[in-house]
Amino acid sequence: MDARRLLGWGLLVLCTACSASKQAVREPSATGTGGSGPVAQEQYQGQEESGPQRYVDQALGFELTQPGGEWLLDETGEQTPEGLAIPVALRHRTSGAQVVLQVAPAVASPLQFAERLAMGLRSQPGFVTSEPEPLPVSDSAVGFQFAVGDSVRGRVMVREGSPGRVFMMLATWPTNASADVPETVNALFESVRPLEGTEQL
Repeated sequence: MDARRLLGWGLLVLCTACSASKQAVREPSATGTGGSGPVAQEQYQGQEESGPQRYVDQALGFELTQPGGEWLLDETGEQTPEGLAIPVALRHRTSGAQVVLQVAPAVASPLQFAERLAMGLRSQPGFVTSEPEPLPVSDSAVGFQFAVGDSVRGRVMVREGSPGRVFMMLATWPTNASADVPETVNALFESVRPLEGTEQL
């Protein structure tokens, strides 16, 4: 398994999310992006009423806390030929912020994944990143922040997942988003963990 090909998919997802955040800055919408009008609104109402909920994926061995409110969760179920799974994406209805979880084969350590992702982003026009650094979420967690011009901010976290897997959280939000958006992103990142009993030894 080639780590470079997996990282290429990770960069593609990040750049796509950044483009969506830029679009949200140019065209703010009360109904957000994606979905199909009434269907998306119905989904939003249901998730808002339920509030924060624990989301579990037994197959990939992870759990996270869905914030509820204006955050919508989409079960994408995507998987690349290289084995990279993109099981869920979350979107903030009014700001256009996005959080994507990727589950990759553990062909590199979390630090190596984070370093290569940061290097790949720096090679993209307009991207500026911080240096990857350890995070208190777990012993293996590493992350960094990035910006795209003056319009988009983002964050990446990589940590060991269930056996043989690495979890990568990728988030973007418009610079003019309210302060609670990056705060919720941080809480989301911290909530992602291997299911109990599946942690790597």
